[in-house]
Amino acid sequence: MVGREVDRRAFLGVAAASLLASRSWSQDSNSPSPPSRIVREFEPQNLESPLSVIEQAITPTALHFVRGHFPTPRLNAETWRLWIEGAVSRPMELDLASLQRLPVVERAVTLECAGNGRVFLTPTERGLQWDQGAVGTAKWAGVPLSVVLERAGLKAEAVEVVLEGADVGEVRDPKSPGPIAFARSVPVQKARSDEVLLAYAMNGEPLPVAHGFPLRAVVAGWYGMASIKWLKRIVVTDRPFHGFYQMFDYSYWDRSDGVPTLRPITRMQAKAVISRPVRGQRIAAGSTTEIRGAAWAGEEKIAKVEVSTDEGKTWQHAALASRPERFVWTQWHYRWQAPNQPGPVKLLARATDDAGRTQPLHRNPDFRSYMIHHLIPVEVVVR
Repeated sequence: MVGREVDRRAFLGVAAASLLASRSWSQDSNSPSPPSRIVREFEPQNLESPLSVIEQAITPTALHFVRGHFPTPRLNAETWRLWIEGAVSRPMELDLASLQRLPVVERAVTLECAGNGRVFLTPTERGLQWDQGAVGTAKWAGVPLSVVLERAGLKAEAVEVVLEGADVGEVRDPKSPGPIAFARSVPVQKARSDEVLLAYAMNGEPLPVAHGFPLRAVVAGWYGMASIKWLKRIVVTDRPFHGFYQMFDYSYWDRSDGVPTLRPITRMQAKAVISRPVRGQRIAAGSTTEIRGAAWAGEEKIAKVEVSTDEGKTWQHAALASRPERFVWTQWHYRWQAPNQPGPVKLLARATDDAGRTQPLHRNPDFRSYMIHHLIPVEVVVR
């Protein structure tokens, strides 16, 4: 989905209205308490969304998952600067006001942590033990990275664009040579497309600290590790970037050339997740139950979602709630009549993208502890 350019004054008006609406809601004593996020780690902050959020087109900011690698930096919007350097004709620094004077683009993008679903891996893998809620969709607003790169003037030898955050720390395994910043790169081709946004607003409000205030990258179609938060520096390079979070963490084994080679994780895989019924839920024998969830495929569109209630022997088409688009999830539902015979039933859902790629039944071990998109059953009890 191509982001849409919006009028700046209209955008700020919507942001203000959204803020007032959220304040009014919080002051209404009759409003039910909203679900809360699950704490996976306090410091750095890592919060998982309740799985029910995937049934909404847009994830409320207060429920969107949060991923951090180092302690959260505290930045001042007045003194913060973005540096653009490297293989550019006009190195520059920009303040937040300068970026906000550029045309505003708003785009809905689904972000998923590359380790989402890690708790289901056997044997247990290193890393945060996410269930399936490290995913969310927000409306991001800001400036396309391509606009900034055009102003800086990419040189002919430019190969990659490194995005560096202000979050800094030491890595213990393997031990880093002192503190390092969290950084990832994108190829020049991706950087020059309209698919990478330098966002300073989320869901119509200023970007929260936990999501990268004052500026973050949003790399549509790629796993969340590429969407660098607290962005402070953009370095255009004439060679591939080999940083720790590019080639060691967030990498997988590629055997396409006959020799196992580490490659950086990039685009999201096709995936369907069941939100209802939940694991262990009791279903009345012979009753009709609606199976619900969401599916996404990163740079591709979802072509279809199928549901199986007999452990993958047969598959039935689920109904899609909206026309699938690139970069955002699609909600789906399927009406299932539970059997009359009591007992456990394993529900499965699988997605196929418009390039013909379907979720696999089994885990690919070459993906290490990332890109977890094999089928994960939801077992319910019919009684």
